[in-house]
Amino acid sequence: MFRGATSLNLDAKGRLAVPSRHRDALFAESAGRVVLTAHPHRCLLLYPQPAWEPIQAKIMSLSSFDRQSSALQRLLVGYAEDLELDSAGRLLVSPALREFAGLEKQAMLVGQGSHFELWGMDSWKAQLEKVMAAEGMDLPAELEGFSL
Repeated sequence: MFRGATSLNLDAKGRLAVPSRHRDALFAESAGRVVLTAHPHRCLLLYPQPAWEPIQAKIMSLSSFDRQSSALQRLLVGYAEDLELDSAGRLLVSPALREFAGLEKQAMLVGQGSHFELWGMDSWKAQLEKVMAAEGMDLPAELEGFSL
């Protein structure tokens, strides 16, 4: 279970160091093999490779004749990169994915249970502002009656 938000720095080559608590879990779950891909919200998704496989299979089972399905296939599978943590626990984020997500020097790694989201710092701050400004927002029907 991946949770928590961590501020990270990308080095000049576009590498980021995965925090040790997550690194250990990634090595245990997937021997350090991960998939990094684009998300429609302009962040990146980081999955342990075994967790990504059923998602990719589901996406690719959609009709390529449907515009929305083929757009998702292009984005999620087209941008997907198989990566491996190096001996220092770093990941190299390709220039294409860094450009897509607006990743520069600072990024936020945000646990989402089975995977992570990786946000450029400016995009992350904008995302938080949207959430904080949504007073009285309607919850999805499946969360009706839910409380914290």
